Amino acid sequence: MRLRACRNFNAPMNARTYILLRAVAVVTAMTAVVPATAAAAPMGYGDARHLLARTGFGPTDAEVRAYAVLSRGDGVARLLRETGTMPVTPLPAFALDTGPLRPPGRDATDEERKAFLQQQVRHGLELRAWWVQEMFITPSPLTERMTVFWHNHFVSSQQKVRIARLMYVQNATLRANALGNFGTLLHAASKDPAMLIYLDSAQNRKGQPNENFAREVMELFTLGEGRYSEQDIKEAARAFTGWSLNRQTGEYTFRPALHDYGSKSVLGRSGNFDGDAVLDILLAQPATSEYITTRLWREFVSPDPDPREVRRIAQIFRGNNYDIKIALRELLLSDAFWSAANRGTLVKSPVEFVVGTLRQLDVQPGSGLPFAILSAGMGQNLFSPPNVKGWPGGNVWIDTNTLLARKQFVDRLARADEATLPMMAATSGDKPRVQRLATQADRSVRNLQFDAAAWLAARPGATSTDKEQSAQTLLLALPPYASSPGSADGDALAFVRATLQDPVYQLK
Repeated sequence: MRLRACRNFNAPMNARTYILLRAVAVVTAMTAVVPATAAAAPMGYGDARHLLARTGFGPTDAEVRAYAVLSRGDGVARLLRETGTMPVTPLPAFALDTGPLRPPGRDATDEERKAFLQQQVRHGLELRAWWVQEMFITPSPLTERMTVFWHNHFVSSQQKVRIARLMYVQNATLRANALGNFGTLLHAASKDPAMLIYLDSAQNRKGQPNENFAREVMELFTLGEGRYSEQDIKEAARAFTGWSLNRQTGEYTFRPALHDYGSKSVLGRSGNFDGDAVLDILLAQPATSEYITTRLWREFVSPDPDPREVRRIAQIFRGNNYDIKIALRELLLSDAFWSAANRGTLVKSPVEFVVGTLRQLDVQPGSGLPFAILSAGMGQNLFSPPNVKGWPGGNVWIDTNTLLARKQFVDRLARADEATLPMMAATSGDKPRVQRLATQADRSVRNLQFDAAAWLAARPGATSTDKEQSAQTLLLALPPYASSPGSADGDALAFVRATLQDPVYQLK
């Protein structure tokens, strides 16, 4: 593929094109390197934008300017200080229900089972709409970013869990602990009802151990692949026997009659361990802090972690009893985070792309549902990661279909054409329903009010050229890769559309 295809945004970026684009962008960005002595000075607009873009969803100009007057250290401190544990968006009615779950019993008819599943699908859509709306209006975008991060770490999916209320409970658990203590989060997520169903913990009993959770808690949640043995998994599975849930309330419950009270040997330690004791053994391993730090690095710094820096931050993380804010503080204050070479190296996830675009263009959505649907069409269906490993992220976010979906979204938002938006991938086989949802999303984007001329006129600057540069500095992580038409002829819409279609707009 020729690079000019990428300039026109009419074809997807393959890996080679992406690498070439990054090479050009990094050379350009190297001129922006800030001397180390400037660390205590006001960080300025560019650094503030970088900090907020990496830790939120498309920062607005006002948000960037509020941070630009702070030093890097003060900016990071404020960011971490202003996080929360509770959402501000009113919850869906089903999430407030504390009564019995009322799942169909063994004697339920096929019609009753079908009606229950349809109800849960509706509730799941309400839940997705609610979360996207929370991302849009939250006073702490970092809180929601970390909730998404842990959602992709402690994975479960509504496809298997089915009961939307349990998916909300898990979401609330992740948010409450998103920037708290990783040990506390690990214990809570492990006993979470959705997790108990998703990884079959409720089927784990003495004499018939189910190894699914024991395997994933080592490979994906704590140690990382290759840092344990098959025997460790078998022994740990015995320790988790008896972990179950109440079918009517959906709450965790321990069933002593199903627990194996015998001695187990896990990672070189022996004893009559229960599940909580095994989790503590995993937390005691240096590999756990390194694994979590590596994942945080890839989320916030760059695709290629620096092993020495990871070890340094991991030691601080573990030495401070797994305080997540301390790990994040070290990452966000590291030279690597601020390095020009690491800017524009990460690809926006679909929810970052969709929510961030609306926020930065000052567009007010009436409902979060259409944009949850659009995010799903771009490859990120909230509450339904593809498998236990979650969304791989990175360059995988961009392929022929998803890049087209992104282009059509910004085209429609900017009133560029009348092409039909891509539909959310069918997961239930209910194609008419998917068609209706896609049509609803398309209509909702059409109805959004975006005045490009007014938006561009509100950018700082004395001339139209100044305003264009200000707009691109806000919207793009790096200088634009392709030249954009100027707005001097009055076509502000063409300028905004070209900026949103620039390949660099995919990056953060």
